[in-house]
Amino acid sequence: MKAIRTVAVGGPEVLQPTEVPRPVPVPTEVLVEVHAAGVNPVDWKIRAGVFPPGALGAPPFVQGWDVAGVVAAGPRVTRFQPGDEVFGLIWFPRQGGGYAEYVTAPARQFARKPASLSFAEAAALPLAGLTAWQCLVEVAALAAGQRVLVTAAAGGVGHLATQIAAGLGAEVTGTATAAKHDFLRAHGVHHPVDYTAGPLHEQVRDQDVVLDVLGGEHSFELLRTLRPGGLLILTIGQLSPELVTRAASLGVRVTPFLVEPDHRGLEALASLVDHDLLRVHLSEVFPLADAAKAHAAGESNRTTGKLVLAVRD
Repeated sequence: MKAIRTVAVGGPEVLQPTEVPRPVPVPTEVLVEVHAAGVNPVDWKIRAGVFPPGALGAPPFVQGWDVAGVVAAGPRVTRFQPGDEVFGLIWFPRQGGGYAEYVTAPARQFARKPASLSFAEAAALPLAGLTAWQCLVEVAALAAGQRVLVTAAAGGVGHLATQIAAGLGAEVTGTATAAKHDFLRAHGVHHPVDYTAGPLHEQVRDQDVVLDVLGGEHSFELLRTLRPGGLLILTIGQLSPELVTRAASLGVRVTPFLVEPDHRGLEALASLVDHDLLRVHLSEVFPLADAAKAHAAGESNRTTGKLVLAVRD
């Protein structure tokens, strides 16, 4: 089968089209004919050897964890039948192999694709959507009337998190450049904030929850946007002792987070889609052979929403 293999650590050019053996499912796994695969920031950071170092071992390997497609086989699987349309987050954080024509993974890492979504839209949803859902619903237990700040709110995780938070009845603040504020309002944000207009803590205060998808030095400033006892959820990088100490000195909390495959979370996201409470915005769809171009586009930090690879027409 056709696949895109990462042949070395480096720039987008290390993503090379190749032929690899088609995987064979074992009992409780499904073989899925991939129609589209999502591209996420973690993909190009792994490819570049930036984050997390050595996550998939030494190259060569096939990247990709977000997939949408059609079940081709599933020995001793009762959740799905051949022909079912599914989407899933597979094997994360181990090698998923989503940049390929077929994947195998446990059946419980998939859910039925919402009929209203294209394969490309469905492939854009799992990792970013589950990150938003698990952070806001399961970690923060966000409730109606609470205030939540979502950073990079026009991005992949961000534009899904703002809609989920709004659907829960929260008061949503989101950061983006002023040119993207109409996009934010259309995706659940009540208070768009231009992060280039000055220190964020001078524009935003008394938040119950902050979803931090930026990390680094940004996290220290985000602590100052929280109310006493508020929670910052860090979705990227390591939780440094310095950040923990600073949070304690301000009387706020901070926790690290890493998304997990979860069919129940996927089903919750699908239900939101079916009830017109969640929309997936595609920034651009590239042919599988142009995976390098997709990575280059992502690394420009100018995309709105999600990037996807079309594996089949």
